[in-house]
Amino acid sequence: MSEQEARRHRARVWGAARRRLSYSPGEATVGRRLRELADWAEADDCADLPLDAYGDGPVEELEQRVADVLGLPAAVFFPTGTLAQQVALRCWSGRTGSPVVALHPLAHPEVHEGGALSTVSGLRTVHLTDEPRPPTAEEVRGHTEPFGTLMLELPLRDAGFVLPTWEELVDVVEAARERDAVVHVDGARLWECAPHFGRGLREIAGLADSVYVSFYKSLGGISGAALAGPVDVMEEARVWRHRYGGLLFQQFPAAVAALRGLAVELPRLPSYVAHARVVADGLRAGFEEAGVPWFRVHPETPQTHQFQVWLPYPHEALTAASLALTEETDAVLFRRWSPPSAGGPPGVAMTEVTVGEPGLAWTRDDVREAVGAFLARVRRPAESGPR
Repeated sequence: MSEQEARRHRARVWGAARRRLSYSPGEATVGRRLRELADWAEADDCADLPLDAYGDGPVEELEQRVADVLGLPAAVFFPTGTLAQQVALRCWSGRTGSPVVALHPLAHPEVHEGGALSTVSGLRTVHLTDEPRPPTAEEVRGHTEPFGTLMLELPLRDAGFVLPTWEELVDVVEAARERDAVVHVDGARLWECAPHFGRGLREIAGLADSVYVSFYKSLGGISGAALAGPVDVMEEARVWRHRYGGLLFQQFPAAVAALRGLAVELPRLPSYVAHARVVADGLRAGFEEAGVPWFRVHPETPQTHQFQVWLPYPHEALTAASLALTEETDAVLFRRWSPPSAGGPPGVAMTEVTVGEPGLAWTRDDVREAVGAFLARVRRPAESGPR
């Protein structure tokens, strides 16, 4: 079977499962998503709203809602987060007079955007630390090269969805101000950070000059993002959005899905974060009970509702076992596993675990028992065959 056929097969199997820790957007069907949005729109009395045209209607309503939730003066809708961050950092570069952006080497623009900051926008990046954690205030103050913008990814996804403490975050922002740098937050997953910081979203966002948020990662939207910040910066952002080809004629499906996410999923996120710790504890208990020679749940105590799991087996074997577990038990514990990035240790694999609404029904023992069933299906690739 081709890789595309295998991917579709996995999506069908995992999408039809009765029990799971979270829903994955790629496993839904067109009909199910459309019915979900239509049902919510009817219940929320917005089904009869006029459609948008070039950013008005439900798109404009979404922008106002985001600005209110984050406590920032204005917000602009973007079709993608990559575009939103391009525009944000370009706007700040013009205001600071510096094309240099300080960020982590594991930040999204460095790993997942094909060098767009330099190729498209003429910006240059510098790294404050190579450690798999957010930068410290000392590293911000001590960096030898001037920079105009400090970009902070909260949480730092590729390092394990890790966050600083509130005090560390405040100190880092203060250190940037001492250097006359502006602070932009890559908040694709900012929505679920409030429990860790013990602060509301308005107080968190209020530390920054601008904030980008995503609608599909944690809020269950279809696509899209928003950039929030000062009115004058957001007005310029609208100009650059158009120049970059991001002003679409109609975007009401994404906008309605995002409004639903803010209304339905956002209030639930603290319960997901709390239950992620129960799931992580159950995973550790299952691995220890099965005598796995080495494993890692990272962070040991999840800081959001997402975290990493590392095991000492080939990623192909673990993905095959994940699929087999679902086919035979109708439960999704893990999905796809990946090998370590370049330079990582051989013979290990990593997966990301997300705890959402369906995961709240899993007890620690449910997770522990599912780990045992999963490990019983882990085989060498030659034994398990293609999946």
